[in-house]
Amino acid sequence: MPTTRCPAAPTYPADPTPPIPETLAYSLTLPAALASAALARATTREVLRAHGLTDMLDPALQAVGELAAVACQFTESQNYYLTLRYRFRTLRLIAYDSHPRHTSPHLATACDTRRRAALRVLACVCRACDGTWGFGEAREPGGGTRMWATLPRASAAAYGAP
Repeated sequence: MPTTRCPAAPTYPADPTPPIPETLAYSLTLPAALASAALARATTREVLRAHGLTDMLDPALQAVGELAAVACQFTESQNYYLTLRYRFRTLRLIAYDSHPRHTSPHLATACDTRRRAALRVLACVCRACDGTWGFGEAREPGGGTRMWATLPRASAAAYGAP
């Protein structure tokens, strides 16, 4: 029997450019476990350092920790998805969990109230940084819920300053 070889893969040289803020684009699938928020914060810390965004560490780590903890609390699967992006001088954090929107308006309102209460600290961090936050139905094929926070760099860098 003749052997068929795969065609040679095209060669793409590694980009030698060091990370800069504008190239920050990471996506992670994390386990829905107690240690997950700490893993998300540790990863975010290293990513922000690598991309020269250490002036945003405090609010970004607080926001990621809150999003991760709530995603773990609500997801109905063994994991959830977290994205970190930096565009237009703003850090964008998004967590996707598998908890679907309820079809009953009463249950949907109760669930939204519970999620909003769980995200109180995130709301405070975003308000202090002139950012935004929220949650809603995920537009992904798997459904679920999408939670997000945006942190503009200038105001996030001043987070906690008198």
